[in-house]
Amino acid sequence: MEPSRGPRARPWVIVGLGLYLLVVVAILVLPVSYADIVHALGERLREIGIGGFGTGWIEFVTNILMFAPLGFLLTLLFRHTWRGVLLALLFSAAAEIAQIVIPSRQPSIRDVLANVLGAAIGAGIAWVVVLRRRARGRRDEAQSTDAASTDGSGSGSRGASVSDH
Repeated sequence: MEPSRGPRARPWVIVGLGLYLLVVVAILVLPVSYADIVHALGERLREIGIGGFGTGWIEFVTNILMFAPLGFLLTLLFRHTWRGVLLALLFSAAAEIAQIVIPSRQPSIRDVLANVLGAAIGAGIAWVVVLRRRARGRRDEAQSTDAASTDGSGSGSRGASVSDH
């Protein structure tokens, strides 16, 4: 998979990835009781009429949501879907190992699974976005080529690259 080739694509991805990693590292390693946060979220869901979910499911879904942006950004950065997912797996495993030394945290294989699932979902979304941009770029290029050939001058602009959109 190869997202936009323009020079503008990577800086925003790198900045977004840096900000994302700062927030996630803080969430993962601060000695805050994650169980209390998940329990409070479960209570709030029950208050608004969305009940029936145990804290395990809430934690699983929040882990998916937390790692989806990582898969999305890494896929755009590395221009390959599975590299981002693999790196997310390594990051998730490292985070779970780091939690061994944090008193209020419990490492879990289930968390690694949810994190990788979230990264894969994010990577899939990035892949769809890139496919759409490529198709639009090819369509724009074909339209400008057609316009140049009907113009007779042959000097029409070659379609805008994907990175220009």
